[in-house]
Formats: sequence, structure tokens, C-alpha cells
Amino acid sequence: MKINLGRADRSIRIILAAVVVTLFFTKVITGVLGTVLLIVAGSLVLTSLIGVCPLYIPFKIRTIRKK
Repeated sequence: MKINLGRADRSIRIILAAVVVTLFFTKVITGVLGTVLLIVAGSLVLTSLIGVCPLYIPFKIRTIRKK
């Protein structure tokens, strides 16, 4: 798979995941909503680390700059 996430997109995903994890462990968000958001945060971190978002592929979205 080709990388389709740019640097800004990756940074935003990691920051958003960090906020969700912080809110979860400070018990601001709890229960089912907290668990679901924690799973979403994990997927955001995973996609930012590998540089590929599977949801971008069918729509041919690329946030990485062309060389």
C-alpha cells in the first residue's frame, strides 16, 4: 500500500488520540463511550504510524504532498 497520510494529518491524529487517552484515564469519559473512543484513538495512532488510512483509499484521498 502506498502512503496516503501527510505530516500534518499524522500529527493531528496523534494529538487527537493523546487527548482521548488523557480524558479516558482522568475519567472524564467513561463507560461504553470511553471504550469506543479509546479503540478509535488506537486506530488513529496505528494509521498515523504506518502512514496509510484505509478509508482514504476508495475515495482516492491523499494528504501527502507530491514529490
